[in-house]
Amino acid sequence: MLPQVDTLTTTQESGESKYAAERNAPVKKNVSSKKSDSISFRELKKLLSTDSLPSLFNETNGTLKKLLAVIKYEKELELLQIELVKMQQWVQQEGKRIVIIFEGRDAAGKGGAIRRFIEHLSPRYMRAVALPKPTEEEKGQWYFQRYTKQLPNKGEILFFDRSWYNRALVEPVNNFCTQEEYQSYMEQVKAFEQMIHSDGVTIIKLWFSITKRSN
Repeated sequence: MLPQVDTLTTTQESGESKYAAERNAPVKKNVSSKKSDSISFRELKKLLSTDSLPSLFNETNGTLKKLLAVIKYEKELELLQIELVKMQQWVQQEGKRIVIIFEGRDAAGKGGAIRRFIEHLSPRYMRAVALPKPTEEEKGQWYFQRYTKQLPNKGEILFFDRSWYNRALVEPVNNFCTQEEYQSYMEQVKAFEQMIHSDGVTIIKLWFSITKRSN
């Protein structure tokens, strides 16, 4: 069903065009229509003011409810990204060091979220790190060693796509570490983070969770 919106009609009077608004006219409703298929005049204005409407229409398969949800998301995302740019400028000016850890199940959206985070940040003052599995040399090192090499410099933000929490979450489940290695990690991790924090590094942890069905 086409959306019901305010309309304008054109009449002829003394050879001149006259426009009359029918805002108060009753609107015919199709009793078989679903509520999710309706659109308000305010929502229509949002659609008409969106430059990327054609691509959004394709992405949502023309579903009105999904289309409006995407537009709302993009508007909110823009405001949040502005705040991220402000935060980065503050980190630079104050010489702060920030570590943001993204943890969660596979396909939970960690990588996509990081891309959104860094989309408009200056690459000079931030890094996104996703370490591969340890090399044979790294396996013989202190577990936290390869992570300490990545810690941020003054005025820098570091985004960790997975971190030292691999040993607390992924490795035990997949038998990538022994029980002794796991216990040693659990005894050290709190002290490790306290040392980083005491040295002036701010640690922010984000956990992404999805259902087993979605995974």
